[in-house]
Amino acid sequence: MQRPILNDQISVDEFKDYYWLKEELVRFCKSIGIATIGGKIEISNRIIRYLHTGEIVKPTAQHRTSHFDWNNATLTLDTIITDNYRNTENVRAFMKKEIGEYFKFTQQLIQWTKCNIGKTLADAITEWKRFDELKKDKNYKTEIMPSCEYNAYIRDFLADNPNRPWKDAVSHWNIKKTQKGSKKYSKEDIE
Repeated sequence: MQRPILNDQISVDEFKDYYWLKEELVRFCKSIGIATIGGKIEISNRIIRYLHTGEIVKPTAQHRTSHFDWNNATLTLDTIITDNYRNTENVRAFMKKEIGEYFKFTQQLIQWTKCNIGKTLADAITEWKRFDELKKDKNYKTEIMPSCEYNAYIRDFLADNPNRPWKDAVSHWNIKKTQKGSKKYSKEDIE
């Protein structure tokens, strides 16, 4: 079965049954007049509402009151995480200076900063180090955001097939994402 075309004639069930790239969702939203701000899940929810009711819902505004320049400001350990926080190259350089060259932004840190406005970059560094320590436990699995279906599929495929190469996982994902239904890895994907 071929994946349906994403247009205003697609049913809600068809939309939910298939994998869509964020770029596809944004393109569709722009053609209809649906807001494109936010993450993939937020955009998908607006599309579902539109397909179900015909209503174009304005996203709830997250009023940003800060004008802190995360691209250019001099950062210190006491810099407050504001409501307009961004993971910029300036922040990356600061974190690498404080933590080391091995620093990289992680989903955990990104989520933490969204939920901890008012805390400092020193607090963010403490959390990053805590997350990094957790990764040393061989039984620990980082949480993958629901919108990151590709990452979850690849991780689960490789965990279930440790002797298969990464390119096999990607190959199977490319098949899975075009099929109707769940995008989670299952043993039947190999068959």
